[in-house]
Amino acid sequence: MWHFIIQQDDLSTSQFQALQKKAALTETEAFNEPHPNLYVFDVERENYPAFVDYLDLEGIRYATTTAKPTREQLLDPMR
Repeated sequence: MWHFIIQQDDLSTSQFQALQKKAALTETEAFNEPHPNLYVFDVERENYPAFVDYLDLEGIRYATTTAKPTREQLLDPMR
């Protein structure tokens, strides 16, 4: 399983919906100002290439990891 981390502000509604259909699970991590909210898309290995292709073609910035990030791990780079 791969976990893609994307800032909520970086996605349009249609992009979010398209990614949601490609992911096994979508979670929203809501943070207080001034930190942006994040989406975590869980993607199975066989869907990884199509998911990355969509992100790259749409010019969407993302981070990826194989270990599911905790809320603290998501917040650390923003501090």
